[in-house]
Amino acid sequence: MHVLRQHPDVVVVGSGIAGAACAESLTRRGVRVTVLDRGPLASGTTACGEGNLLVSDKAPGPELALVQASLRRWPVLLAELAEELGPRTAACEYERKGGLVVALADRDLPGLRAFTAAHRETGVEVRDLSASEVPYYEPGVTRRARGAAFWPEDAQLQPVLAATALLAAVRARGGLVRTGVRATGVDHGTDGRVCALVTAEGPVPCGAVVNACGPWAGSFARTAGTPLPVLPRRGLVLVTAPLPPGTVRHKVYDSDYASAVGSGDAGLRTSTVVESTRAGTVLIGSSRERTGFDERVRLDVLRELARKAAVLFPALRDVHAMRAYGGFRPYTPDHLPVIGEDPRRPGLWHATGHEGAGIGLAAATGELLAELYTGEPPHLAPEPFRVGRPGLSAAEGSTGEEPAGEEPSGEEPTGQGSTGLGSTEEEPCRP
Repeated sequence: MHVLRQHPDVVVVGSGIAGAACAESLTRRGVRVTVLDRGPLASGTTACGEGNLLVSDKAPGPELALVQASLRRWPVLLAELAEELGPRTAACEYERKGGLVVALADRDLPGLRAFTAAHRETGVEVRDLSASEVPYYEPGVTRRARGAAFWPEDAQLQPVLAATALLAAVRARGGLVRTGVRATGVDHGTDGRVCALVTAEGPVPCGAVVNACGPWAGSFARTAGTPLPVLPRRGLVLVTAPLPPGTVRHKVYDSDYASAVGSGDAGLRTSTVVESTRAGTVLIGSSRERTGFDERVRLDVLRELARKAAVLFPALRDVHAMRAYGGFRPYTPDHLPVIGEDPRRPGLWHATGHEGAGIGLAAATGELLAELYTGEPPHLAPEPFRVGRPGLSAAEGSTGEEPAGEEPSGEEPTGQGSTGLGSTEEEPCRP
């Protein structure tokens, strides 16, 4: 076990999955780390995610390379944590369940086939399925499906359990994890290099600060004098009552999901995503909308999600929605995360901007940041994720929201209901 000295080498701001992964990777290399968050551990964006580790929605390019590295790393990392902490502490419901993308119309098939062909050229394993093959993978999918594709590498885990397991390892190695501490900026010496994190409780001397504030990363960067165009993108998820095992076997979504993920529209975009959890509930998404930090749960969005889910899985029309919740994804204009040191403020590092893919990308993100910090050869090219890259224009600024850790004040999943998903007369949940 490492012995924590008076001051840490690195302070990580944000205890969500990105911050936890960075802290774990750093402490594994002997770096002294303190993790600070203004809210409860992993209670914001991380708690509002579905736990997806997806290759199936990433176009060939830097993000696909990052997620491939992360998918290779996650099972190894979880095995290492189980050996270090014990299997119970490291358990996070990891399952390589595979992802099924369904074309609901003939016009959708050419695009899906072109996408799978591009994936195969990069070495991704994917199977094209005819309409007659779809029921063998998902018996509950509508018979109107015109075809599909299956990605066996797609996986899922419980994100809060994963983040807390990573933080448990940080503690076991002598690191410090503190909640209820609001970060307000950084202090620097005459050479411009970071020498402390400024908090509401006073400065925390350190050699470096990692901005892992998720959707609030733009605000925190602004207080540090380094504007960063990370904006919140709101998403809502419906949760059904527990259903019999096998109702939904994989992560299943329609073929317009990838275009919704890659869209830069500020307005509402919805696409159908359906998947089960170990508890038997089914998670239904997804929506994307840039509305600032508006936490209201919109009934019209939930109705749209329910309607589309019942088209993809007709049996869901009679299933009761138990609750709904929403969260903010950290969006960047070019849809790539920001990972690395900020050249405008030496000692300030960023690990943010993963939007809705943070769970899947976290393991590789933590490794890449730790490699760059310690001077190790990086396991993949860092240039596409650097602060000064083309396409990441700091002129777009931030939302002007208050700085924070990755988590807000502990946003709880909101809403309850007991209506069938096919209903449009009764409220499936209330904000």
